[in-house]
Amino acid sequence: MTDLEAVTLRHSVRAYKNIRIEQEKVDEIKELIDALNEEHGLHIQFIRNAGNVFNGIASKFTGWKGVPSYIALVGERGAKLDELCGYCGEQIVLLAQKLGLNTCWAGIFRRRQVKAEIGENEKLVIVIAIGYGVTDGKSRLSKPIEDVTDVKGDMPDWFRCGVTAALLAPTALNQQKFIFSLDGDTPSVRVSDTGPFDKVDLGIVKYHFEIGSGRKL
Repeated sequence: MTDLEAVTLRHSVRAYKNIRIEQEKVDEIKELIDALNEEHGLHIQFIRNAGNVFNGIASKFTGWKGVPSYIALVGERGAKLDELCGYCGEQIVLLAQKLGLNTCWAGIFRRRQVKAEIGENEKLVIVIAIGYGVTDGKSRLSKPIEDVTDVKGDMPDWFRCGVTAALLAPTALNQQKFIFSLDGDTPSVRVSDTGPFDKVDLGIVKYHFEIGSGRKL
């Protein structure tokens, strides 16, 4: 499965089967996590036992059920941390999809129950639920390309492909609050409206655009 195929097939899943993730799949996920931590100076961690992180009020308001494990997105505090966590976390999400697992970015969860190591100058940004879903989830409506772009004249095919992939990215409440621009041959993206996890969303969207366009932002 290619990254683009994973982008197309992957949907958010909140209810999971009582199946333990195989160790070989955990090892592959941890290998990617180690590489991302080294490259970007993050402290992302795979937590095998989700415990009570998704129980209580978190379950009542979001429909979490049976989440077995999660990824804790942790890093040193800084202006770029949230965006980096989105950018790197989505790489883990897409690997999970290739491994036959399901995932969901979790904005609502019991933070005090998270068992990750968090240093004195570090921050837990968000977590990702991971396991074998009861279903594979379902697609959601996306905005038209014209609503998330600010381009004069015709769009190059590579740019349109990038935006198409970005529109498949998970964002908070599926609001897709981003705008892509093109200055000559140089693409860029910005948040169209601020809100919870908008910078995390920006990182996720950037990675999707790069997969679809084959170009770096």
